[in-house]
Amino acid sequence: MEIYHADTIEKYNRYFGFETRHPLVGIVHFDSSVPQNSHIMSFGFYALFLKKTTGCRINYGKTTYDFDDETVVSFAPGQTVGIYRIEDGPAPESTGLLFHPDFLHRTPLGQKIKQYSFFSYASNEALHLSVDERLILQDYMDKIARELQHPIDKFSKSLIISNIEVLLNYCMRFYERQFITREELNQGTMGRFEQLIDDYLDKGLGITEGIPTVKYFADKICLSPNYFGDLVKSETGKTAQEYIQLKMLNFAKSSLLDPQLNTKQIAELLGFQYPQHFIRFFKKQTGITPREYRLKIC
Repeated sequence: MEIYHADTIEKYNRYFGFETRHPLVGIVHFDSSVPQNSHIMSFGFYALFLKKTTGCRINYGKTTYDFDDETVVSFAPGQTVGIYRIEDGPAPESTGLLFHPDFLHRTPLGQKIKQYSFFSYASNEALHLSVDERLILQDYMDKIARELQHPIDKFSKSLIISNIEVLLNYCMRFYERQFITREELNQGTMGRFEQLIDDYLDKGLGITEGIPTVKYFADKICLSPNYFGDLVKSETGKTAQEYIQLKMLNFAKSSLLDPQLNTKQIAELLGFQYPQHFIRFFKKQTGITPREYRLKIC
């Protein structure tokens, strides 16, 4: 199946037969009247879809997600997504918000759009909504749609941008709620993360794999780096990178108590290519060098 490159909203609308009311932003509605064949599409803009029914399967990278009722899934520019109709299933029904990065130029939202990390979540990390939550998001979709029906004037862009920002902020709130309500599942993920870090350090994987990264552990747990990072932050109050560095520091401190290990060997176990990089890391975290720490403790 060939990839359709929807680098503009106009090209996306043309593919499905939607009217383009604005070249940089749009609201689209999918139901049984819109042809929805299986396809693979790359996005050149931000897209957020509010799903109301089952009927399709989405593949993003190696992840697959069969939609339940009341979900939100979103994509960022540069992502390639496979959409596959489920045989004999109902026609997928959804409302989509599309907005091009150019629409955000010189706006406060443009400066902080990267903060909305859910645009880089994998498809199996969709946001599951209550009925009330879906109604809130649908309301802002409707407000944007009504504004697009209005003749463009000097207020149009600011009003649309404001509604997009509020909608995205609600998504952030609802994802926070989802992290909390999935606490038991999250605890299992955190437990596996802890074990993976301990194994990485205890088995000296840094010698071959280098310094442990967020992406390494996210891949092992089968989550996108952004979703994994947000989950760790929700559970610990620290970023995933900060948490990894804390574990590295504790390992370094413990290793410095072993007289048979020198600074170069400890640096290699942690994945540092050069001992001076490890010394710089340790001093930044503790305020003293590994040698000073060793003398102080021993």
